[in-house]
Amino acid sequence: MRHVISALVMNEPGVLANVAGMFAARGFNIDSLVVGRTENPDLSRMTIVVNADDNTLEQVRKQLAKLVPVVKVRDFKDTAYIERDLALVNISCGPEKRVEVTEIVTLFRARIVDVSKDSMMVEITGTEEKIEAFIELVRPYGIDELARTGVIAMARGTQNLKDRSMDDKPKKRERRLDAAPSAALPPS
Repeated sequence: MRHVISALVMNEPGVLANVAGMFAARGFNIDSLVVGRTENPDLSRMTIVVNADDNTLEQVRKQLAKLVPVVKVRDFKDTAYIERDLALVNISCGPEKRVEVTEIVTLFRARIVDVSKDSMMVEITGTEEKIEAFIELVRPYGIDELARTGVIAMARGTQNLKDRSMDDKPKKRERRLDAAPSAALPPS
């Protein structure tokens, strides 16, 4: 089953390696892993997409939450959320095929960002399924190059309000951005 997990992590060196290593140690193939800054310069958000059964992924989610630089972990299963992927696709097409390719680009609400005499570069955003469908339609024209960002995801607005009210409940373990590394470790 496909799972989209969001992890709020400390913005410090080595966090990405720790998280990727933890998944690799458990034999998981990460379909997509995206890390980016948040509104707080001390935190980054990781969005991880994996295929796993619910029980196994629950164990991985718990292990991820135990890593010191991880502040919060969320599996978007059974949650209202928005996900997006971005792709740049360089398509082979001379002037005789540009109208056809432009029609496909328009249908998918994508944008042409560069044109040369024998190719076009298209920017497309949306769900993984939308981008895969676009790629399959333009593949017969020839794809010279393709770059994708991977999935990013956030809970929908009403879901965020629900989560904030749940955050008001007492926490078992609190992480502080200014805590010394040894103070952030769980008791042994």
